[in-house]
Amino acid sequence: MRDAYHLYLNGEEYSHIIEFLIEMKNRMLIEGKYTDGVDDVLCKFLKAKKKKIKIEYV
Repeated sequence: MRDAYHLYLNGEEYSHIIEFLIEMKNRMLIEGKYTDGVDDVLCKFLKAKKKKIKIEYV
């Protein structure tokens, strides 16, 4: 069975996550470590469907 996770992010949070993953990949490259895991997460994050939702504050 596949677990499903949902993240509700605004544009600023979305860009922060992408920047962090790219910085992490660059650090790992400098240290000579494998970046396969970060690459996989970055690809999945960028390919994820984006859905606009309306938030109602009560």
